[in-house]
Amino acid sequence: MDRRTFLGIVAGSFVAAPIVAGAQPAKSGAGVAFLGNGSTQLSGPSFDAFRSGLRALGYVEGQSILIESRFADGKPERIHELVRELLALAPDVVAAAGPQSLRTFKQATTSVPIVMAIISDPVEEGLVASLARPGGNLTGLAFENQALTTKRLEMLKEALPRVSRVAVLWDPTVGGASGYQHAETAARALQLRLQILAVRGPADLESAFKPATTGRAEALLVLASPFLNGNRQTVVESAARRHLPATYESRDFVEIGGLMSYGPSFPDMYRRAATYVDKILKGAKPADLPVEQATKFELVINLKTAKALGLTVPPSLLQRADRVIE
Repeated sequence: MDRRTFLGIVAGSFVAAPIVAGAQPAKSGAGVAFLGNGSTQLSGPSFDAFRSGLRALGYVEGQSILIESRFADGKPERIHELVRELLALAPDVVAAAGPQSLRTFKQATTSVPIVMAIISDPVEEGLVASLARPGGNLTGLAFENQALTTKRLEMLKEALPRVSRVAVLWDPTVGGASGYQHAETAARALQLRLQILAVRGPADLESAFKPATTGRAEALLVLASPFLNGNRQTVVESAARRHLPATYESRDFVEIGGLMSYGPSFPDMYRRAATYVDKILKGAKPADLPVEQATKFELVINLKTAKALGLTVPPSLLQRADRVIE
């Protein structure tokens, strides 16, 4: 399909939003492809934040910009098919998050600009040459996962001073072994013993928790993963059934019953991703746009979950929380 087909497919699909006074869209009817890793419902807030960022820049959906979206429903095996569908529409720019989606786009095209909405380490993942000079057709936003993993373990230890054994839910497709190695480095400093639970797909989710029970894990650390985020309801419910206090990388887990989270604000990163789309549509080359780091971080605590677990969250932790769910 050519670009005219793309415009024909998506035209009229969205309700136009008011244009911001004084803002000038790059060109009429620019085509943007968006790939979300979760379901339409779970990825909805991120997609809405991205669209909000574009509106703030003056774009009107269905007029000055046309967006075609796909959602993987937390199933990595669907990503290749969805990438093919979106690229067949000949978009002007693509926006996506997570290593699986971004690697697939990178392998599929060297000409279509790709904006990374969220990625932990694009250099380690082989997506860009460097943060300052990405090279190729990818650029966008990233966050330093190693430092955040350390912070999450420190806060877990603060909430549970007597904890000594922590299970770690780890997706091997994200960052390879370095994902849990970062956690092990932090755990040694905190005198914690880790039990690594590898999860590669839906079939592993339930079985992965069984070793945590037999290994007498006292808490759970869930490492950053688009797949685990897309299946967060299952993860949170599995932890609750085993009475495991858990810490996560995204507030999305805490809002549905997880104990606590610390990490970058994903909605903020998706809104900022819109600025990269804007620059590219106005002629900038991805290779020349430095990758920016996350700047907004948030600690979220669910006191209702703490009560169900029989825990008293220290005031020192509550005072630092950006949001407390009661």
